[in-house]
Amino acid sequence: MLKINNLYKSFHSELGNEKKVFRGLDFQLNHGDFVSVIGSNGAGKSTLLNIIMGNIEPDNGSLFIEDQDFTKLPNYKRNAFISKVYQDPSLGTAPSMTIFENLSMADNKGKRFNLTLGLNKKRKKFYRDTLSQLGLGLEDQLDTEVGLLSGGQRQCLALIMATLNRPKMLLLDEHTAALDPQTSKLIMEKTKTIVEHYKIPTLMITHNLNDAIKYGNRLIMLHEGKIILDFTGEEKNNLTPEKLLKIFHNKNTTIKDDELFSL
Repeated sequence: MLKINNLYKSFHSELGNEKKVFRGLDFQLNHGDFVSVIGSNGAGKSTLLNIIMGNIEPDNGSLFIEDQDFTKLPNYKRNAFISKVYQDPSLGTAPSMTIFENLSMADNKGKRFNLTLGLNKKRKKFYRDTLSQLGLGLEDQLDTEVGLLSGGQRQCLALIMATLNRPKMLLLDEHTAALDPQTSKLIMEKTKTIVEHYKIPTLMITHNLNDAIKYGNRLIMLHEGKIILDFTGEEKNNLTPEKLLKIFHNKNTTIKDDELFSL
């Protein structure tokens, strides 16, 4: 599904200092994969997602999706087949627009339309039925401005919007980090249901070690721009936070636990 070949990326400070993030990274995300990505600050997690989205250009390397090279494709064209849910729900929704308007906008992603033509009232029942599955009462608030919703409601809406048209790939950038534990669990369960049901290839950055182990079929750890751990199947299912931390420290890294994980 997604193939990243020989990826290189460096950044330069105002003083001219060079920080090499990726030095020949190879990675493959298969159809139906739900991959948790963990690692310390500066390991390359957000840079990886930004390169995939087209917000950052790689210095070298190639990116393919369904065997189509999209390395040079501008980010606005990538938005037609790649969706992202951010830590801040305001980045994935339009707060001054209603729930109905937000869903209509997401429904028409990649299509040419103006707001009036984009509001398809025939889809209201579909939106209502979709929202009712969340159990948050949003199906009865279609005409409510999104900015009036709670953070958890907005993040659930952002998740629905990001997956409404079944993208070729879904990127989750710490999408539960700003939520309380109960709401975070709700979002994660809804994420699991949607991703697994529609088999959407997904990359999820998280600092929550329990979530990284519990959700998805694969877990990778980035460190200094390299994939140093890659667990799938029973090997992943048998992990515990303690086992993972022990394996991590056996790699002779110097990162402290609290710089990596939230348990």
